[in-house]
Amino acid sequence: MKYQNEMKLRFPSRSANEAFARTAVSAFLAQLDPTVEEISDIRTAVSEAVTNSIVHGYPDCVGMITVEAAIGENGWVVIRVKDKGKGIPDIAKAMEPMYTTCTTGERAGLGFAVMESFTDRLKVRSTVGKGTTVIMEKRIALRDAQKDQ
Repeated sequence: MKYQNEMKLRFPSRSANEAFARTAVSAFLAQLDPTVEEISDIRTAVSEAVTNSIVHGYPDCVGMITVEAAIGENGWVVIRVKDKGKGIPDIAKAMEPMYTTCTTGERAGLGFAVMESFTDRLKVRSTVGKGTTVIMEKRIALRDAQKDQ
């Protein structure tokens, strides 16, 4: 897919940066004039993906997270959240609702289910010891003014 515009952020896996990431992606996508519901969906999905990198990718250390967002044709948005953390041994299991590796009871195991419900496509790639990439795609409905551009 050819991109009309794109951005990239890189930040430490500190919980304070989760809000920064979702706000930055939302601000970047404002050029598409998304509805409140569309922007809320994207904010939630980005929040979940970044939180997963912070909590599960780097459970015992601070590492770097990269967030990329791109605007493609016909209102398609692609968002990638990457870490070089511990990776996921069984992606299919990790994507099951209610599955969590957290033993303290603080996590519900709904991160991937939430991401999937708020995007049109979700892909997860991971290698143990090398990190995880979450790719989320969502189509933003184009308004009449956008169609003419």
